[in-house]
Amino acid sequence: MYPSLTPPRQVKIGDAAAFAGITPRAIRHYHQIGLLPEPERGGDGRRRYGYDDMTRLLWIRKMADAGISLDDMRAAFSEARGGAGAEALDHAPDIESVLGRLEETLAAQEAAVKRRRAAVQRLRAVGSPLGLLSELVTDRLGHLPPGTLRPSDLDALLVTERIFGPLGAAIQASTFIVLATHPDLRAEEDRLEAAEAALDDGVEPDDPRVEELAVQRCAHQMALNQAIDAAGLDAAEEEIFELYDAGLNGEEGTQMSAAAAITKMPYDFSPARTRCVELAGRLLGEALAADSHSADS
Repeated sequence: MYPSLTPPRQVKIGDAAAFAGITPRAIRHYHQIGLLPEPERGGDGRRRYGYDDMTRLLWIRKMADAGISLDDMRAAFSEARGGAGAEALDHAPDIESVLGRLEETLAAQEAAVKRRRAAVQRLRAVGSPLGLLSELVTDRLGHLPPGTLRPSDLDALLVTERIFGPLGAAIQASTFIVLATHPDLRAEEDRLEAAEAALDDGVEPDDPRVEELAVQRCAHQMALNQAIDAAGLDAAEEEIFELYDAGLNGEEGTQMSAAAAITKMPYDFSPARTRCVELAGRLLGEALAADSHSADS
């Protein structure tokens, strides 16, 4: 006796799912959203699927593999007034716009993959976590010997990049290049940071140490600026501006406004330390304005 090769007229949901390469749960979901008409149940109360049901399931699977959303599939099938899979696709008037949107989505995904691949290559070449920052930043700092950049430096660059974008972080990188290559300036930076950290909640904002530290911080920043100019890093910053303006960064729209960042990025500064930061910023602005006026005279 040879086994019968006569195919069944209808099959149960488990067999339909197995043939289409999906799950029974997926088929039930297609019924719920109107993508696949629900067939009549047999005498045992179970659904039975015929040839048309199976072909539609196969077309749904193919469309899903191509990236077409279930909503777009449903629109295509409904516009074809419930025709079978191939017929529905052939007569759906909106399928061209669906494919157009899909192509745009795929192009965006390809661009995202390209950015991720570049990030992975930077990680392999530069190392983590520096390689996780934008290319503008890693290109400026990648030449420094291992260990010269501190975790706190990278933390500061990460925050700056989030607020001001890759360009802002790439400009700030000049400061860390100078600190990494000038031990005396690094030592002064460490001393000032320790003194500023000591301005805790037990120190009043009008304590004389606050103004004294602000003056010292301003002088230190002016010394950093001079070292940046002496090393020619200011010229490198001009080139960065040109590259950024040419649209080579690929990371527009990631930064937030400084005003928004102030309300969202915690620093846990005491009132005294906050006043020190504000006073140092004002003094630095006045010093830079005075230098600019002298240069123009």
